[in-house]
Amino acid sequence: MQEIEGGVTAPLGFKANGVIANIKGHSTTKKDLAAIVSQVPCTCAATYTQNKVKGAPLTVTKKHLKNGQAQAIICNSGNANTCNANGIEIAEGACDLLAKELHMDPSDVVVASTGVIGQPMTLDPFEKHIHELVSGLKEDGSDDAANAIMTTDTHKKEYAVAFKIGDTTCHIGAIAKGSGMIHPNMATMLAFVTSDVDISREMLEMMVHDVVNDTFNMVSVDGDTSTNDMLVVMCNGLADNKKIVIKDKHYQIMKEALYYICESLSKGIAKDGEGATKLLTCNTHNARTLHDAKTVAKSVITSSLFKAAMFGKDANWGRILCAIGYAPADIDITKVEVSLSSAQGSIIVCKNGAGVPFSEGKALDILSEDEIVIDIDLHDGDYMATAWGCDLTYDYVKINGDYRT
Repeated sequence: MQEIEGGVTAPLGFKANGVIANIKGHSTTKKDLAAIVSQVPCTCAATYTQNKVKGAPLTVTKKHLKNGQAQAIICNSGNANTCNANGIEIAEGACDLLAKELHMDPSDVVVASTGVIGQPMTLDPFEKHIHELVSGLKEDGSDDAANAIMTTDTHKKEYAVAFKIGDTTCHIGAIAKGSGMIHPNMATMLAFVTSDVDISREMLEMMVHDVVNDTFNMVSVDGDTSTNDMLVVMCNGLADNKKIVIKDKHYQIMKEALYYICESLSKGIAKDGEGATKLLTCNTHNARTLHDAKTVAKSVITSSLFKAAMFGKDANWGRILCAIGYAPADIDITKVEVSLSSAQGSIIVCKNGAGVPFSEGKALDILSEDEIVIDIDLHDGDYMATAWGCDLTYDYVKINGDYRT
């Protein structure tokens, strides 16, 4: 597997674009309307937010993907199209506009939105800029699309890999947005993944479910699960590999590539958490069950007290033990060992559920880096899990204090 350039347009047969459509209703210099289009119809699988309040685009997309097929994606930033009386009308209207320009059925269009909840919205910006959006579709347009779906993100999330299935070179590319209102399940994010692999709907759905559970569902920035989260994977089969129809070695090769892409997106979202200065990676080792491993890792990564300590470069391991203790998992706290590490080295701060002497100076050096790893050994089984998060800073409050205005 090799990292390559190109994002969602790295796979064969995909084009993308992003334009300024003034979705918020006032002049801006930020791109806020994106499209991703495949040359041919794609096998498609998706996952959605667990929030009971769901944006209208999710309702429309679920309906369109009942047959497991799509050929295009349209996404706007600046307005979530959630809790709006005309939300379904807007979402369906956006699909209709793109489909008309592309001469395809509206049911083959995935629609997504991100931004402020409950703000009035019209189709006017879509109508005015749909031709510009489609006429500008290009094979190197992933960058424009990636920038158009961002909200409070400080940098784009765009990745692609090439890999071999048999003698055939295949590709997976992706873009995502996500910075705040991030919490399992699915976090507050949009992720669009493209591939030229030929794979059956059943195998793709199984693969996406497994990969999402171990990547996007293990990310937390602030404990808030969004209303518009969506991951969509589109596979157009143009690589012309032997079609994947069973869980064989070719299935595993593609799954590893998809996992790599989704893990990269997940870490990118966590590191770009609103106001964040550090990426936190929490590994749970030797848990009794996989559930226990995941639960402990997520409990630590979502602890506001621990996240604040990481911002303050304070090796306050007691907060880690506290988060482990209230996690709904079967653990023996007297066996727990905790270490902290970064590019500056590693220190053990807890053994057998109790503190051990360590250098505060070395701890400060370790926690001064922008990527911190927390390793928790439960010494009670064979399972492990990883969760990603970020520190909690003053800027998080500033950003979200006036997000709507």
